[in-house]
Amino acid sequence: MGKKSSLPLVYLIGMALIAIGFFCPMFKGLFGSSANGFDFIKNAKEGGFVAIGSILIIVGAICGIVACFVPQLKGLKLVFAIVALAGAIVLIIGFTTNGGIYKAIGKQLLKRAMFGFYMVVVGIVAGVCGAVMNK
Repeated sequence: MGKKSSLPLVYLIGMALIAIGFFCPMFKGLFGSSANGFDFIKNAKEGGFVAIGSILIIVGAICGIVACFVPQLKGLKLVFAIVALAGAIVLIIGFTTNGGIYKAIGKQLLKRAMFGFYMVVVGIVAGVCGAVMNK
């Protein structure tokens, strides 16, 4: 009998880390407050890169988790991982180009990052690796 691959589990864990990290504090604010992914969606006026990137991250993660359990969506796992990765890239672009508090976070991205940010980053790496290596 052949050995069963653990790469689908790596993908599922990566997508779950993204979703959990999105709910956790991601960045420290200037006055000691912290912001999670939903705060970026709520505070971004008229859409903008920050809101679009945040939405892409959480939608990619949730769809990726669903794809692990729905047989018809198994072929789309890589697409959902890439959506989450694209959302992270768009979010970082939003931090560096938007004004106000987002620009302050963008200049000191790693200094202000909290454990939710690192969970999302590790989740994206694990999700993409699990999806690519499972093909």
